[in-house]
Amino acid sequence: MENEDKKNLDLLAMFHFILAGVTAFFSCFPFIHVFVGLAIVMGKLSSESEHQGPPLFFGLIFAIMGAIFIVLGWSLAVVLVIAGKKLKQRRSRMFCMVVAGIECAFMPLGTVLGVFTIITLNKDSVKQLFTEIPQGTE
Repeated sequence: MENEDKKNLDLLAMFHFILAGVTAFFSCFPFIHVFVGLAIVMGKLSSESEHQGPPLFFGLIFAIMGAIFIVLGWSLAVVLVIAGKKLKQRRSRMFCMVVAGIECAFMPLGTVLGVFTIITLNKDSVKQLFTEIPQGTE
């Protein structure tokens, strides 16, 4: 049973790495909003005949919101990588549980991975794996 738990934790770690990559990729999409917002602010979207374009605050909000979504997405991707490493090392079970709970908010992949991670980490045999001192760190 212990071998099966180790294999499941390794699979969960690998899926955390994959989800981190997918999250980082999709977090790049708001760059479009940042560039459009900056174009509005610099006046590149106003027509020559009317000399009137969208208001500057609209461009600022567009760019700032896009940047916020990028930073939040990349931060989530980094946290997922850290959780994957900790699952692989069998350390910081509570951190992995919190990350799994946060993942549940991101449907559908995050929800599935989060639920499976929570279920796996709540097993008594898995809890024992996290309490053991890893070799080489004594």
